[in-house]
Amino acid sequence: MLDIDFVRSQFPAFSEPALQGQALFENAGGSYPCRQVTDRLERFYRSRKVQPYYGFEASRLGGAEMDEARNRLSALLGVDPSEVSFGPSTTQNTYVLAQAFRQMLEEGDAIIVTNQDHEANSGPWRRLAESGIEVRQWCVDPDSGSLEVGALTELLDQKVKLVCFPHCSNIVAEINPVQELTRLVRDSGAVSCVDGVSYAPHGLPNVAELGADIYLFSTYKTYGPHQGVMVIREALAERLPNQGHHFNGYDRTKKFTPAGPDHAQIAACAGIPEYIDCIAEHHGCGGLTAEQRGQRVHDLFRAHEQALLQPVLDYFASKNDARLLGPSDALKRAPTVAVALQAPGQRVAGALAQHGIMAGDGDFYGGRVIEAMGERPEHGLLRLSFVHYTSVSEIEQLLNALEAVL
Repeated sequence: MLDIDFVRSQFPAFSEPALQGQALFENAGGSYPCRQVTDRLERFYRSRKVQPYYGFEASRLGGAEMDEARNRLSALLGVDPSEVSFGPSTTQNTYVLAQAFRQMLEEGDAIIVTNQDHEANSGPWRRLAESGIEVRQWCVDPDSGSLEVGALTELLDQKVKLVCFPHCSNIVAEINPVQELTRLVRDSGAVSCVDGVSYAPHGLPNVAELGADIYLFSTYKTYGPHQGVMVIREALAERLPNQGHHFNGYDRTKKFTPAGPDHAQIAACAGIPEYIDCIAEHHGCGGLTAEQRGQRVHDLFRAHEQALLQPVLDYFASKNDARLLGPSDALKRAPTVAVALQAPGQRVAGALAQHGIMAGDGDFYGGRVIEAMGERPEHGLLRLSFVHYTSVSEIEQLLNALEAVL
């Protein structure tokens, strides 16, 4: 079992006086950073905030920390370091990728997007229609919000070159069968782009095992600084045209980064695998490979989250005036719980704040799936999301607050 006291000791936020008594349930918008990240960020700004990769000591150490972040993250993800690129956000990274595909695709080619995605993995791709690319929409079931595999099969043909879908939605939260889907896409001759932003906070996946050609996630939601990470597998990265400076086109870690990187935040990203290794070591998994440690920690996180999630799902399932979007089984979803209520989400979230519950409200850039399920984005959902550092007592605090407010 996950040692929750040890986990929480790794996060400065839990000892911050201003946050005492406050339970964070808007982790899908951004998690607390672990101390390994904040320590590295402070150290970089204090002693290494110079141009990296020169010969003098501060520069050399700064560059080494940036390399460490890429090397350690890639090891956890099961990919080569050259397949990992950093950018300011997942939205920005996806926009850059869309421009690369715009140059590579030909008029009459087709791509597939979903209406389950966050707008970051939908809007930039849909704009390719302006260049003569056919955009096909893989639609969710309006009752469940699920993406059915059979519906994708009907959309695939020889014209389709790219299929974009989420590992899980930031609204519906159902975990999609990524391995099955990427195999289907690959067999059809297309490539896959998987938005992992809403899944990665619950355990970094092995991208190689998933079979995704592109996998995207945000480090500020995986206990780190505000960066976006994109894994682009080698075969695809070699085909895509350079989006950076002309002299960086030979380097896969630079060709999809038009602007200069944020040196300090990239260096601080090394704190994420350091934290995961710390958790693995504490739970007796320190002697394993990086991939094995990542998988063990992933499983610890998921088991803890599932145990805490089911009572929350059961609570909303028992309410006639609340509609839970997505599965009611904790085994099938991430702990991101979006609910349509009679009162606007903003009003309910404001009332919960009086009970020490920090919750989200709005459409969360997921207006397409909200509308597809017959709800009104402008009315605003209530969203309650947590990660592995959430405690049993915080779940009890949430349920008591919900009972008082609803």
